[in-house]
Amino acid sequence: MNLTKSAVKSQKSEDEKKAGIDSGAKIAGSGTRKEIMQRLQNHYGSPECSLDYNEPWQLLFATILSAQCTDARVNMITEKLYKKYPKLEDVAAASVEEFEQDIKSAGFYHMKAVHIIECANQLIREYKGELPSDIDELTSLSGVGRKTANVVRTHIFHIPSVVVDTHVKRISGRLGFTNETEPEKIEQDLMKRVPKAQWSDINLQFITLGREICKSQHPACEMCFLADICRYKKAADKGKEKQSKKKNNA
Repeated sequence: MNLTKSAVKSQKSEDEKKAGIDSGAKIAGSGTRKEIMQRLQNHYGSPECSLDYNEPWQLLFATILSAQCTDARVNMITEKLYKKYPKLEDVAAASVEEFEQDIKSAGFYHMKAVHIIECANQLIREYKGELPSDIDELTSLSGVGRKTANVVRTHIFHIPSVVVDTHVKRISGRLGFTNETEPEKIEQDLMKRVPKAQWSDINLQFITLGREICKSQHPACEMCFLADICRYKKAADKGKEKQSKKKNNA
């Protein structure tokens, strides 16, 4: 279905609203960004990947499972899953119907089962069971988009990469690192505005901040260590001030 320009604009505005982004807002200056990154580093350090895995392919499949599912839930699933399918070849030989039941609580289980089993077969057939490190080769695998590919590149190959999930999308917008709402454009903005050496850390720092404090619906601004330099907080305060004035003048 082709959307009209007005429909596309309306959808983008809705995406911005959900993410707490104002497309016309000023991007945070380099000094503010540097201070934000320093505080994140001081507060969170270098967080570890929250998905459990022993083999590279296990992280790949866990990341595919994590779409629209919490990492905690994925870890519960994979704890049993990788005991039942200890080798990549076991996953490749699994029946879709049985695998669906094994991962059912992850949601979208049919699509994920199809992708994971096909991906396992691709890895065996095309890469001798090894994960490629190239972004284009990774994204050619079934069920693997840029987010999943960059998770693998970051944690398996230690290649500096920017992972844009729902938390990174929201936090990077609220803090003023980007005004974009499309993941690839956000990725490009973060690559421009964050030193390469900090890409891997800031991914997990944004995610941790998003889970603990800067939640989608009810961000806990009053307890946030970035509140005084956060453009989202400043905009929210201005909005409350305007509403208060309207009530007083009514």
